[in-house]
Amino acid sequence: MLCLAAPALAQGRYRITNDGEWFHQEPSGRRLARLARGAIVGGGETRGDWMHVVLEGWIFATSVGPSPRPEFDLAVTRAPEENLRSSAGGALVAKLAEGFGLKRLGQDDRWVHVTRDGWVQTSALAVVPDVNATRTATPADSIATQGGLTPGRSPGGDTTPPVATPSPRQQSARPTTLYRAPDGPEAGTVSAETPLRVLGRTGDWARVQIEGWVRATELQAAPPGVQVGVSAAELRAEPQRYAGQVLRWTLQYIAVQKADDLRPDIPAGATYVLARGPLPERGFVYVIIPDGRLLASIQTLAPLATIQVTARVRQGRSRYLGNPVVDLISLETSP
Repeated sequence: MLCLAAPALAQGRYRITNDGEWFHQEPSGRRLARLARGAIVGGGETRGDWMHVVLEGWIFATSVGPSPRPEFDLAVTRAPEENLRSSAGGALVAKLAEGFGLKRLGQDDRWVHVTRDGWVQTSALAVVPDVNATRTATPADSIATQGGLTPGRSPGGDTTPPVATPSPRQQSARPTTLYRAPDGPEAGTVSAETPLRVLGRTGDWARVQIEGWVRATELQAAPPGVQVGVSAAELRAEPQRYAGQVLRWTLQYIAVQKADDLRPDIPAGATYVLARGPLPERGFVYVIIPDGRLLASIQTLAPLATIQVTARVRQGRSRYLGNPVVDLISLETSP
């Protein structure tokens, strides 16, 4: 366990600027892991050219086991190394060697949420600025494609969703595949020199918006004030940005459950729907049922049924497991 002196810098969020940058046990000490360019770490105290950082992410449950060292809960068991990702199936954060010690934050059926502190050279870190502007739903939100995202901030109490400064226009350098989410299913192909607007980044991914023209008869408008096309990965990455926003999602129903100690973001004893999505994403989402009027119809759903919900974002990223928490407004079943 590290014993740290008085901090020289306030706690903040930093982006790794060098691909393969080393994560060290101590300043100038043992090298422990390689970090991916674009990965986000929490940082604070500095010692000379070094900063104490906190590495956080998700790793396959089958790739870790009990640690022989008491200061860690888990150790990487896969040889020679395993990937640590920003979310379940998300962008690469680091490559962890067999035996790398980790502390457990939470777990679902396939992934474990873990953390580890260490040191990185300050020359390889760039400050991730706070977001403070306001964003409202626009028609462009309904056609924004779901790609990479800027990893997250801690949710605040203000329900006005902030937004990052718009990125400059760019264009595709060559024909490239468009994905519905990082490492997700393909959505189509972008031809060379297609104008794009970059909305966010994480690791090797960029979330882009394509500007073009389609026949108006082919469009389905979202209800006023409701955003469509927003992924759960975006909420995990920028929870403060989406707090209070109303979204429309297609989910896969799993079960009705009661809130417990592992879900402090849900009111104690509240009933919620455990679901996967929004489809085609495979992460978990918690949908709080506001009262009994919808509970009876929800309980008649068959497991794995497809449902479409309109819900307000309570937390973009829950405290322990990192799953979005939303308040149900309306629900429809899909054929």
